[in-house]
Amino acid sequence: LSGGELYTFVTNREARTREQSLVAVVAGTKAEDVIAVLKRIDEERRYAVEEVTLDLSDPMRKIVRTAFPKASRVIDRFHIQKLACEAVQELRVKHRWDAIQLANDEMEEARQKDKEYIPYRFPNGDTRKELLIRSRYLLFKSADKWTDRQKQRAAILFEEYPDIQTAYGL
Repeated sequence: LSGGELYTFVTNREARTREQSLVAVVAGTKAEDVIAVLKRIDEERRYAVEEVTLDLSDPMRKIVRTAFPKASRVIDRFHIQKLACEAVQELRVKHRWDAIQLANDEMEEARQKDKEYIPYRFPNGDTRKELLIRSRYLLFKSADKWTDRQKQRAAILFEEYPDIQTAYGL
């Protein structure tokens, strides 16, 4: 359909039929272009719009502020979930770097004592680093979709890193 090009779709979610729901399709996402198209809609109708769902981009905020000045703005759920997932992953990666540093320190300490380094393994067999690496995908999923192994890994992860559990639960 788009051949890689972006389009801005403006719809009326309260329309009764699919044909009535499409208000405008504008090639691109440039605020000035979209505003120019939306300004063709009668001002009274645009001012009657009560709510607009949008993404987090600055151009989209400008479009809504200009074309639908009385409408309240709601950030769409997809973008909120994406930000939340990114924040949880960022926290997991921070802990992973800490785990790598801890393992390096423990290896160095073992080397200095002329001992073999054997990392601690959790009941599921993961080392701390492995736990944090292998937890990546389960943190993207709803807990009710976890496999039994993922449930076990999550229980260990959340016990060891309660801040990840808190962030995941938000």
